[in-house]
Amino acid sequence: MQANTVFGALRGLETFSQLCSFDYSTKTVQILKAPWSIQDKPRFSFRGLMLDTSRHYLPINVIKQIIESMSYAKLNVLHWHIVDEQSFPLEAPSYPNLWEGSYSKWERYTVEDAYDIVNFAKMRGINVMAEVDVPGHAKSWGVGYPDVWPSPSCSSPLDISKQYTFDVLSGILTDMRKIFPFELFHLGGDEVNTDCWTNTSRVNTWLQNQNMTAKDAYEHFVLKAQDIALSKNWTPVNWEETFNAFPAKLHPQTVVHNWWSSGVCPKVVAKGFRCIFSNQRVWYLDHLDVPWDVVYNTDPLEGIHEASEQKLVLGGEVCMWAEVADSSDIQQTIWPRAAAAAERMWSPSQDTTTALPRLQYFRCLLNRRGVPAAPVTNFYARTPPTGPGSCFEQ
Repeated sequence: MQANTVFGALRGLETFSQLCSFDYSTKTVQILKAPWSIQDKPRFSFRGLMLDTSRHYLPINVIKQIIESMSYAKLNVLHWHIVDEQSFPLEAPSYPNLWEGSYSKWERYTVEDAYDIVNFAKMRGINVMAEVDVPGHAKSWGVGYPDVWPSPSCSSPLDISKQYTFDVLSGILTDMRKIFPFELFHLGGDEVNTDCWTNTSRVNTWLQNQNMTAKDAYEHFVLKAQDIALSKNWTPVNWEETFNAFPAKLHPQTVVHNWWSSGVCPKVVAKGFRCIFSNQRVWYLDHLDVPWDVVYNTDPLEGIHEASEQKLVLGGEVCMWAEVADSSDIQQTIWPRAAAAAERMWSPSQDTTTALPRLQYFRCLLNRRGVPAAPVTNFYARTPPTGPGSCFEQ
């Protein structure tokens, strides 16, 4: 086996492992249909899975199990949506009261835990892209530091009128830069309802003094957060709302993350920005009624025909939002549908008729390796088998 990088070697070894099978007659491991000659490379450099640990806490060993299973499908980026409005589980030494926003003192990640996750992923050829979603989705910050709220009764988005808010953000990013070496950092920027700014008299007065509308303030916050990330040698990633609202103002290095609507990546790359594809209608794993073939028949390059613009699509990501997923069911929700997207990010499209047996085989392989992947063809994800039968036919 030959590869240009250690990561290529890891992927090649994964392919080799999946060609091996135990023969029960001879009780030996055999290589099916040998000899093989395979020349292989991925279509996209960014092949991601997003994990949300704010809506439900995931223990370290569960995150590691997911990372291990990602390597089987040759996914190479774990997008860790660590905190959100519901909880702040990560230790931030610069502002230690932040994790007062955790659900409980047992549902937390220490700095050492986060290091452990990053290093565990690295050994499997997986980068960890952390996310701190601002200025919305940050209500949990105020449990430990209520001064970042516009008011005690109006807690989101973060108070834009105070330098203190940006000091806290900078402190968090300083702490996280020591943990997460990956070049990309996700700053969120989605679903920002500015009513708290305009309905809180003190903040509204500040807006007027700055001659800002609420929309101007949203732009101001996002760009200031980008500047903080850039100052720490990170490339900022933002959800698509930022591009939809003020594309001309985003830093040129910005990576735009599509999630809400179709046809966004073509607009993004036409403006010269890079894009990550995660359209919720097809690649959101918490949408349990999206079957595997819809996931498979989706292409991040849809609507992008110029080679120069196709190069600006870094790849894609399936998103595991955790409102209705925790340690009890998250693996069954991720797999096997994430593998359908993983194949599309690695290989050119093939007919679903030929893809189905591969996906069924891979699901059974996951089961043999201890991953509780759900049946492939059940319409609702994570639905258990409907009756007796072979793993390969469920």
